[in-house]
Amino acid sequence: MEARLVRFGAAIAAATTLLAGSIGTALAQEKYPSRPVEFIVPWGPGGGADQLARLTGKLLEAELKTSFPVVNVPGATGGTGMAKLLAAPPDGYAMAVYIADSHALLAAPNARWSISDVVPVAVMIKAPSFLFVAKDSRFKTWADFEREAKANPGKLKVATLGFGSVDDFTLSYLEAKGIKVTQVPYAKPGERYVSVLGGHVDALYEQAGDVAQFLKSNQMRPIIVFGKERYPAFRDVPSSQELGYDIALPQFRSIVVRAGTPPERIKALSGALAKVAASGEYRSFLQEQFAHSDSFLDSSQGAAFVQAQLDDMKRAAPKR
Repeated sequence: MEARLVRFGAAIAAATTLLAGSIGTALAQEKYPSRPVEFIVPWGPGGGADQLARLTGKLLEAELKTSFPVVNVPGATGGTGMAKLLAAPPDGYAMAVYIADSHALLAAPNARWSISDVVPVAVMIKAPSFLFVAKDSRFKTWADFEREAKANPGKLKVATLGFGSVDDFTLSYLEAKGIKVTQVPYAKPGERYVSVLGGHVDALYEQAGDVAQFLKSNQMRPIIVFGKERYPAFRDVPSSQELGYDIALPQFRSIVVRAGTPPERIKALSGALAKVAASGEYRSFLQEQFAHSDSFLDSSQGAAFVQAQLDDMKRAAPKR
């Protein structure tokens, strides 16, 4: 009887191995992509992540001959959209825009996913962050803002994406330097932008590309850029490091799939995205986004970049 059970168990194990191998072989042999690929944006419509997805999705259709329908899933600083991605099969038919603010959640001890749960297919955008004020704001310079924030701790309000984000880390760093403000989180990009234009907050933490329309129409202006150097498009705006604030945490936007996705499918997506990034339309988009022209990293470089960013974020994360 025991011998029969052993033989039966061995047979089950062999069948399971054969089935797994068959599924893997079938995935490898199937033409990819043979159907639409869901493109998850863990944010509301209208923001930078949404703009990236809609443009790259359109350009990918021409490269891979299938559609990339965009699905907006806002909430929890990107966590809700990431949960949707991680609930999908690791077959390359679901991918998501993954940005620095979502990545910052992994710097917390109770993160809902880990860096090993996803594979970066490509890094598409790298750009610095700024503090913006409305054109008619009483803060003409960063020095004005800094002075009032120090004199009245917690009085000034800054619109952010949410707690646990890059915005939060940067403002927490400034608080430790005596510049204490009150964060006002807005999950929807449009609400953040209107908040500063309508005077509901005193400043907005954002990337220049996301508010390009307001910069061009002269409704907003930056007062500080977070990074080592001044940004070429805003030469009169000081950088954080020149002012003695050693904080940068540049924004990045990448595209990820679930870990376990067949390598050949990751390679196919990454190769197509490389062609997208080299196109004239995408290069124009980078300029409009005030992003670095050398932003693109393929799947062979993306993982190391994303890990390095997480290391920086853990060093900057507030100790609460």
